[in-house]
Amino acid sequence: MKHLKGVIAAVVFIANTVIMVTLLMVFALLKLIIPITAVRVILSRLLILIAESWIAINTHFHRLLHGNTIKAIDFPDLSKQQWYLVVANHQATADIPIIQAVFNKQIPFLKFFLKQQLIWVPFLGLAWWALDFPFMKRYSRGFLQKNPQLRGKDMERTKKSCEKFKHFPTSVINFVEGTRFTLAKHAKQASPYQYLLKPKAGGIGYVMGSMGEQIKQMLLVSVIYRPKPPTVWQYLCGDFKEAVVFCEKIVIPESLLSKNYQVDENFKTELFKWSENLWYKQDKKIKDFYERTDI
Repeated sequence: MKHLKGVIAAVVFIANTVIMVTLLMVFALLKLIIPITAVRVILSRLLILIAESWIAINTHFHRLLHGNTIKAIDFPDLSKQQWYLVVANHQATADIPIIQAVFNKQIPFLKFFLKQQLIWVPFLGLAWWALDFPFMKRYSRGFLQKNPQLRGKDMERTKKSCEKFKHFPTSVINFVEGTRFTLAKHAKQASPYQYLLKPKAGGIGYVMGSMGEQIKQMLLVSVIYRPKPPTVWQYLCGDFKEAVVFCEKIVIPESLLSKNYQVDENFKTELFKWSENLWYKQDKKIKDFYERTDI
């Protein structure tokens, strides 16, 4: 029975995606050929409405098929009129639809920082551009040593791509571990956390440096599964007991905003220490969850 539900969920997801992406492409092309900023802002809002509807339909059918297995607990007051940096742990591909499900229409549409090269991916590149996903171009340390005149240019380019976010509130999400948690990766890192990999501060450093004028608040998100993180197929089949999402709203210190992560070593050090403290708090929250018996 659960596999039949998985097939139904997959068919609904694919059909929903085809319909919504087709609709999105129509308005994306309009946005591409009309260079007027005011018109592009209106089209951006419409495109986000389409994307939110796509998420809402996927979420509704998942709950219809599998019940209320996705639970949001201890959420603070949230607003679609605020800018947020969302930082989350990462255990499974299912993290993304689950986080989208609990935050959809509660905060501004979630966006990811993408590598510049991804803009050339057929259809998706145009969709990401149309939805104002920020594209970034990072230079390696070795490349910058050979081309020191380019130091800081990647931050300037990223900051320019984020200027459009001044027109309306935006949420940017970052999985600071950089990869999904596994016991093998945990052991290889000798991670000091029980349930997390070591955080990488570069991602949030870029966000704070590029959007410090707008983003003043962070949402520290913990995604926890019982009995264990599902695969994509298990998620579609509802083959897990529950996915619980905790969220804590945190004011970002002024000293960490609008700094250049690429060139400011003091900022790097301060940001890493701040991230490390948040990650210990995150780890304790996950540990406390597993030790509780009332959830």
